[in-house]
Amino acid sequence: MSLYRHNPADLSPPAGFSHAVTATGSQLVFLAGQTSLDRDGKVTGETLPEQFETALGNLLTALRAAGGSPADLARVTVYATDVADYRRNSAELGRIWRRLAGRDYPAMAVIGTVRLWDEQALVEIDGFAVLE
Repeated sequence: MSLYRHNPADLSPPAGFSHAVTATGSQLVFLAGQTSLDRDGKVTGETLPEQFETALGNLLTALRAAGGSPADLARVTVYATDVADYRRNSAELGRIWRRLAGRDYPAMAVIGTVRLWDEQALVEIDGFAVLE
């Protein structure tokens, strides 16, 4: 499996994402949206960074269970209930991403939403990966 990240010089330099990702491989893994739910189904964390760390960890746990690793992520979408808060915390969220998932960034988007399934959830992350 190979993922190729494309960041053309004609576009704004990406920070924490890739503009385009092409993939070759034989298996797609579609990852359901993950929030900061613990094993008992309770939302944990009071702040966006706390919830982001747990949600990303949950996404990576599901990916590993399917036989993948963070470097296999081709596309990730982040749903945030407060995009301004997400932007304010972007440096810390970037540090969390790099610590848990490394620097092989997938194509990404952040989408503002009024609320998520669990009312206390501030962020949800889904995506897909390509495996050999």
